[in-house]
Amino acid sequence: MTVTSGGSAWRWALAAVAATVFCIQLDAFALNLALPGIGRDLGAAGGGLRWVVSGYLLAAGSLMAGAGRLGDLYGRRRLLMTGLAVFGGASLVCALAPSLPVLVAARVAQGAGGAVAMPVGLALLTNACPPGSRARVMGRALGIGGVATACGPYVGGVLAEAVSWRAVFWLNVPVALAAGVCAARAGESRDTTAPPSVDVAGLVTATGALAALAALADRGPLWGWASGSSVAASALAVALGVVFVRHERAAANPLVDLALFGNRPFVALTAAGAAANAAAVVVLFVVPLALQGPWGLSAMGAGAAFLAPAAAMALAGPVAGRISPADAVRAMAAALGLGAVSLGTAAMATNPPVFLLAITGCGAALGVAGALTLIATQAVVRPERAGEASGVTKAVITTAAGLGVALSGDAAEAESGAAVGAALMAAGGCCLAGAALLVITAPSRIRPVRPGGSRGGRSTADGRPD
Repeated sequence: MTVTSGGSAWRWALAAVAATVFCIQLDAFALNLALPGIGRDLGAAGGGLRWVVSGYLLAAGSLMAGAGRLGDLYGRRRLLMTGLAVFGGASLVCALAPSLPVLVAARVAQGAGGAVAMPVGLALLTNACPPGSRARVMGRALGIGGVATACGPYVGGVLAEAVSWRAVFWLNVPVALAAGVCAARAGESRDTTAPPSVDVAGLVTATGALAALAALADRGPLWGWASGSSVAASALAVALGVVFVRHERAAANPLVDLALFGNRPFVALTAAGAAANAAAVVVLFVVPLALQGPWGLSAMGAGAAFLAPAAAMALAGPVAGRISPADAVRAMAAALGLGAVSLGTAAMATNPPVFLLAITGCGAALGVAGALTLIATQAVVRPERAGEASGVTKAVITTAAGLGVALSGDAAEAESGAAVGAALMAAGGCCLAGAALLVITAPSRIRPVRPGGSRGGRSTADGRPD
């Protein structure tokens, strides 16, 4: 059971989550076009520059699983406001950073804030919405937040060229503040079926395992997959994962109910969403830099050119919200297939118009797939444990984003058209893998779980298929 206060809670929850997504997406999309300026100003080469992105992803991927469940236990609104405060404060430090190490440390703090804000925000909205309109409202929130996807690249290019890359971080501060104001007026909700006590051992082992896995995904190509560092990270992730599973099986009130991983639609959608997110990160990281490198545009010109694919991503949220959760698997598989075709076309493009047209199609496809991941995984679990499920999903897809940064490889330097093509083809491979996984492992139609754990009229304790 979830307790929520306030009859209009869902409207303020919608505003809070939309503003939160807007804030975090604005940071991600605007920052990519500022990376060359950061490199010049702080003397960072391609490898060092990647830490500005991967430092954020490592922190976010490591902390999201635990943060989602903590929101269930201690109040989703409270945790959302905490995450926004950390994100906004870290953005202020980023804006003032005098060196690359300080900037990377502040980006890690930003990742921690985002790790708290995103999963608990989605869980807050899931529990505040009337069940019949949940998918549409969540799609609306993702769409409103996705406006940052459309304007972020252009804003980032303009600010980086006309003012400074620091202005990109300054912009986060008032947006995070506005999101916090909306969150403060949203109704509180929490899971009352479990005592408000933290599974400390589960939290520590899950966070450690995810951190090791995220580091391996991000650094593995640089270390070498057979190097001592990669082997050590793999061994640590496996060891902590084994300890986590054994502890959760015995815990009276586990951080993550392991029955969640027996929910076939949830697992398939989350895994496919991870593949989609890895591909999306390649697009977000490589394309703006490619527009400034092989295609020879200025930062402002690259921002303007990226408006079309970014707008396609922004419109994906409302579109995904209109897709019935029962049809999410088929729709997501089709979107990933379209994404793979679009990325292959972009990789072989010989002129900017064809390149941008293909990337625009890819943006629409990956936007729908990403939004469906968040909407559909919430539909197939019990609402009272929505934060737990959202945290697991966000942790997996964010950790996969580190793989996307790694797949970008030499294209991060934006000097080689061949490197850009290779990165886009690798992203297309991720899309194909995600689509194949859905076709092979997931039922073609899924039945959403209703409040209290029912699915199509039959009671289920853990949200697994009947």
